[in-house]
Amino acid sequence: MKKLILSGFLLASTIFTYAQKVDTASSKNSGIGGNNELKLNLAYTVGGFPEINYERILKDDMSVGLAVLFGIDQNPEFNFGIIPNFRVYFGGKKANGFFIEGNAAVISSDGYGSYYKYDYVTDVYTYYGDKTQTNFGLGAAAGAKFLTKNGFVGEIYLGAGRLFGANNADAYPRAGITIGKRF
Repeated sequence: MKKLILSGFLLASTIFTYAQKVDTASSKNSGIGGNNELKLNLAYTVGGFPEINYERILKDDMSVGLAVLFGIDQNPEFNFGIIPNFRVYFGGKKANGFFIEGNAAVISSDGYGSYYKYDYVTDVYTYYGDKTQTNFGLGAAAGAKFLTKNGFVGEIYLGAGRLFGANNADAYPRAGITIGKRF
């Protein structure tokens, strides 16, 4: 029975796999490595809320990505954030050079609006402490990506976003000095 299952698995895997022909004329300009990048934002890490970025290259001049950041300090300004983004590149090689980025964000931040409320009937003050708020925002950034022959990536970018809704922070920064690897 095991031999039959193994034979069926091997037969199915050979049927579903196929070879792809590489066009050598266009691959010279395509860049190094694959279509995936994993990066760490050093600027935010030093600031107390590390950001890890994943980017998927769709074409030579565009990509989509996801940044996840979280606060590690005792009282962080931002507790947690997820920032999906879309980038358009203006360099000659595959996702390399100057880029502009449009992003959306879901940011969880601590409230700074603690207050006391007086109840006139019972003559008692009640403390209402800080509360966590989650908000949605939209933003933009511009920057440059640098790629080594070994597939290591470095980026510098700067931008900002606007948070909507009843929130404590009106904006979120979108800036960084990142390092990572293309695979």
